[in-house]
Amino acid sequence: MAGRGGRVDLADLAGSVGDTSTVDAPTNSDGVFRANVPLGQLVANPRNPRAEVGNLEDLATIVDRQLQPGTVVSRAAWLALWPDASQLGAARWVVVNGCRRLAACHHYRRAGMDVVIRDSIAGSKDTVLWAAIVENIDRQDFDVLEEANAVELLVTETGSATAAAQRLGRSPGWISQRRALLKLAPGLQQALRKGELAVRLARSLAQVPLAQQVDAWRKAQDRRGVDREVPGAADVATEPVTPATVMSRAFRKVKAQPTDLVVAVCENYDETQINELIVLLSRNRRLTPKT
Repeated sequence: MAGRGGRVDLADLAGSVGDTSTVDAPTNSDGVFRANVPLGQLVANPRNPRAEVGNLEDLATIVDRQLQPGTVVSRAAWLALWPDASQLGAARWVVVNGCRRLAACHHYRRAGMDVVIRDSIAGSKDTVLWAAIVENIDRQDFDVLEEANAVELLVTETGSATAAAQRLGRSPGWISQRRALLKLAPGLQQALRKGELAVRLARSLAQVPLAQQVDAWRKAQDRRGVDREVPGAADVATEPVTPATVMSRAFRKVKAQPTDLVVAVCENYDETQINELIVLLSRNRRLTPKT
């Protein structure tokens, strides 16, 4: 509060009232923007699908300027869904979207963080999880195992893989493929995170009994051609077969349609790679032999 004749900071005023204040009520606060909310009043989403915030160098400029506000729900709205107050400490707001921004504010010693209050997304547990997942899904820095764990969490909250697929606007097959990655042995999961194991191969290995997965991967790396001795690894090709050969065989095997290819490309390529693919297709379509 300011002295007589001074200005009143509404954010500070809101922070000074109790938990029962209508300032935190969804009907009064939903959609309200608050600038520079003190970091002590904010806590990162305890249900954040990201295991780690990762490297924060790309957010170094936040100390001077925050380009996008985080999305928060009030303490009361969160506790109505998850009553464990110990996860929140003394925070008044839970950051549902923007946990990396919050981490960057702490790391680079910014005094506060800009937020928008969205208690409306706290209508149910699966809505909160959906809001947290859709911000991260398909981002390059959101690794595929984080994505898989997020999907699994949403399946648990919604009650079925079909419901989770509908919530995310994805196919049941995509949901199934992501969940399958959680069946990988810990060593293979680490290799997948590091980019040493391709997602396509990881999906095949996930069908192999757990005790045989690492051995199956080694055989796939060491042997030429196709390893048909390990169940579930029959379609794993290794050098000297080229990626183009593998994909051509896969297209013929599953009779893939152009729409299937579009889905596969969008799942695995970023915008720059997709644009490059369009250019290459335009250049080479006249050179491709017709069958």
